[in-house]
Amino acid sequence: MQIKKENLIVIMGVSNNTEKYGYKIFKDLLDAGYKIKGINPKGGEVLGHRVYKTIEEIDEKPDLVITVVKPEITLQAVKKCGQLNIKKIWMQPGSESEEAIDEAKKLNMEVVSNACFMIIKKVW
Repeated sequence: MQIKKENLIVIMGVSNNTEKYGYKIFKDLLDAGYKIKGINPKGGEVLGHRVYKTIEEIDEKPDLVITVVKPEITLQAVKKCGQLNIKKIWMQPGSESEEAIDEAKKLNMEVVSNACFMIIKKVW
């Protein structure tokens, strides 16, 4: 999957809890210079950046959505991305399900699962 630092990446599942991967991924991608925005249904702010409640609140269409959520929420995210014509989704380990992967493929999305974005892109 081709993604550059200047592409907009949306992290679904951003958290203020420094122990959670939603926080670690968000922080480390920011530190690595990626253009990212975060989503959490609670909204708020993480590391001085606005966290959006829904993907619809973001004023720019993302090039990639990375899921760091439970598999059932990933499935909902895939369907929402399909409605918004977002064509790339990366399901972090633990967030994927066969149903979500199949749905993404059915929607002609480029999908990556069973691989960590942070390791593949050499951030970690």
